[in-house]
Amino acid sequence: MSPQEGPQKPNESPQRAAEIVLISQSKIPDERHIWQRVRTLGRARAYATLEFPGTYYLPFRDLPALIRRYDHGSRALDFGCGTVRWTRLLRNLGLNVIRVDISQAMLDQARALDPSGEYHRVRGDITGEFAPGSFCIILAAVRFDNMPTEEKAEALSGLRTLLAPGRCLLLVVSSIAIYVNEWASFSTRDFSENRHASDGDRVRIIMLDVPNCCPVEDAVCTDAHYRHLLESAGLKVLDVQSPLATGKEAMRWFSETRTAAWTIYVLGSVTTR
Repeated sequence: MSPQEGPQKPNESPQRAAEIVLISQSKIPDERHIWQRVRTLGRARAYATLEFPGTYYLPFRDLPALIRRYDHGSRALDFGCGTVRWTRLLRNLGLNVIRVDISQAMLDQARALDPSGEYHRVRGDITGEFAPGSFCIILAAVRFDNMPTEEKAEALSGLRTLLAPGRCLLLVVSSIAIYVNEWASFSTRDFSENRHASDGDRVRIIMLDVPNCCPVEDAVCTDAHYRHLLESAGLKVLDVQSPLATGKEAMRWFSETRTAAWTIYVLGSVTTR
């Protein structure tokens, strides 16, 4: 299945257009995943200053209401915590948050920002770190986008094991539309090949909100394929949200008012497998 929408071409400022051209000509790192690409301290510092600007604001705006609606526990897991910006969202809701990431550089920056937190560096099977059913809520925000399909399946199965009965996993992922449109926080204008990508194919996108912005690679995963992976992992879909901007925000939007860059899945465990 290929993305259905063609690239939007809003009236961009000459400065933005020039910056995008220069960035798109940069060499894309050869490492397999973004977690490997951001291990250097300089890149981790760039992410450490990133909060929820531009397009990122939209899932940040909607997550608190979803968490309050579907969960009443206190122990949370931030899967792929990075430099703990999503952790702060959970903590502000009164949750006791355990942080997990694959990148030591990210965890070092996270500890510098919040020395009192509990951190775990996890490679491979996450179920070896915690007992089954350890968490009332699990958040995986923008962590699955660059994973190959087989790693998505393994991670979802592991998170399902860690989820307490009757509790919820919130999965924030990029929609396929993010790779074929222009956004306040992202550009894809120079990657026309994205329009022909199918599930599992690599696509390129430029992040505009970090000082060290450069093209990064994700792996396409359509809604239909995510639902297949979720079912295979023993997870059921409780709710799906596709956050849009209202147009009233103090932000110059590009595609955000008419096309959703993100999909938020609210998931529960299937009781029998």
